[in-house]
Amino acid sequence: MSDANNATTAPNSALAAERAEDEYTGPMLAADGTPLKRSLNRALRRQKISALLLIAPLLIFVLVTFIAPIADMLFRSVENQIVQDTLPRTTTELKNWDSEGGELPDQTVYKSLYQDIYVAQERKLHTRLGSRLNYELTGASSLFRKSGRGVDDIGEVYQDQFEDLNAFWKKGENWNDVLGSDAWLAAMNDWKKASGDAQPPFEMRDGIADILPQTADYYSIFADFVQNEDEDNLYKEDPWPLIYSAFYDDLTGPTAEQVATYAGPGATELAEAAAAAPSFATVDYMDAFADIDKDWVELPIWQTIATYSPKFTNGYFLNAVDMQKTPDGPALRPEDERIYWTLFKRTLFMSVCITLSCILLGYPIGWILANLPARTANLLMILVLLPFWTSLLVRTSAWKVMLQQQGVINDTLVWLGVVADDSRLALINNQTGTIIAMTHILLPFMILPLYSVMKTVPPSYLRAAKSLGATNWTAFWRVYFPQSVPGIGAGSILVFILSIGYYITPEIVGGRTGTFISNRIAYHISSSLNWGLAAALGAILLAVVLGLYYAYDKIVGIDNVKLGG
Repeated sequence: MSDANNATTAPNSALAAERAEDEYTGPMLAADGTPLKRSLNRALRRQKISALLLIAPLLIFVLVTFIAPIADMLFRSVENQIVQDTLPRTTTELKNWDSEGGELPDQTVYKSLYQDIYVAQERKLHTRLGSRLNYELTGASSLFRKSGRGVDDIGEVYQDQFEDLNAFWKKGENWNDVLGSDAWLAAMNDWKKASGDAQPPFEMRDGIADILPQTADYYSIFADFVQNEDEDNLYKEDPWPLIYSAFYDDLTGPTAEQVATYAGPGATELAEAAAAAPSFATVDYMDAFADIDKDWVELPIWQTIATYSPKFTNGYFLNAVDMQKTPDGPALRPEDERIYWTLFKRTLFMSVCITLSCILLGYPIGWILANLPARTANLLMILVLLPFWTSLLVRTSAWKVMLQQQGVINDTLVWLGVVADDSRLALINNQTGTIIAMTHILLPFMILPLYSVMKTVPPSYLRAAKSLGATNWTAFWRVYFPQSVPGIGAGSILVFILSIGYYITPEIVGGRTGTFISNRIAYHISSSLNWGLAAALGAILLAVVLGLYYAYDKIVGIDNVKLGG
């Protein structure tokens, strides 16, 4: 009996053990019955989302005020769309031109140039293009301004002949009847400008673009300009002279035979014009541009347009390192035009000098503040912080007064007999003046990190070193100084990065030899408006700072830099 009971109990125990094992090896469940792992992941995800929402305002602020401007600067340093956008047909034709062959472009390129400049001068874009190319070729700006005034005469050659043939071609209403769709003409007839409603957008007549493709193309540009930019009544607006030259090309081109298939408004006048056009006097576009300015029959302007026709360019960066793009590739600029490499070297040299002078002056002050009684130290700290409460412009102007040859410092030196009256020191409008003024301005940024680090060094360390036989110098150099190095590092980074980007103080007291690269960047942003070159210079300066920061991290270790504690 007992054997039977044992036999019955055994399977039940095994089943219970199997269930227990399944329960043990199966997924652990949370209180709500979901797998614990999934529940934990959901909770962690919610915590991350909550944390992200809390810092989202700061992230958005940093993105808008810091990341986006840097990204825009980097884009502007390579962006060059203005040439291709303003001269789309010319740059397309120039792709087939050998800029190194010594030959001028053919008539097709000059004709495309006429078409592009005409549209650009109507939209007031040709002067912007001239300013852009003037950065690369002196005189390009005046050349494009002069050309914008002269292209009207080129198209009027055909305009006068069509109008002399038939007065029908004088009026804009007739052009619209021929080129505009019936639906658009009806809408324009019902539209009243005084009503305040938007002008019906121009619609081309069906099939007219097959008969007069160039005319339809330029008339669409003309219509868009009149309706959307000038906001005039298109139906009553006389067409550009450019339309007449395109009209002539269509009536003498491959599609001229299709004119006979047209049966819409003005069909008789159109057939008459098609019959007469082959006998018209034509325009030599190369000679026409030569009459405007002889530079158009010289190679440099065409080589410059061809070189800077891509939408993106490295030309700004080449200019920023005193190089230029040429048909043969990058090349150094003439020696008398190389200024940026000198400015970069001067900026780095003077920033290092300012940083070292701040260390030499700030270290003793930081040590005194850290070892004086709290009441006295706080009073002196107010004097250190006092420059922060004074306008930067006022402080710089004060140094300009003090450093000049008839200023306070030179007068004092002459009074003390240190220098002769006729040998006064040149302390202004040079590197010396910049270093003195900027050292004074940036000195608090060195003192504060030094003071905060030195305050944490226990005085007992020095007493212990002296009790073990060290001299004052040994105790300082072997015990105290190593513990103050993090403060020196923090102050040096602050002073160096601030000084390398300063431009107000060098502009006022630096003169010709004491300015920084930042002054040139400010000049291109505010005066020459060469934002691409300014962006390239800024990008290089940013890369230099990041490179020096990386080198500092590898040599000293950024973890060793602290502001105290």
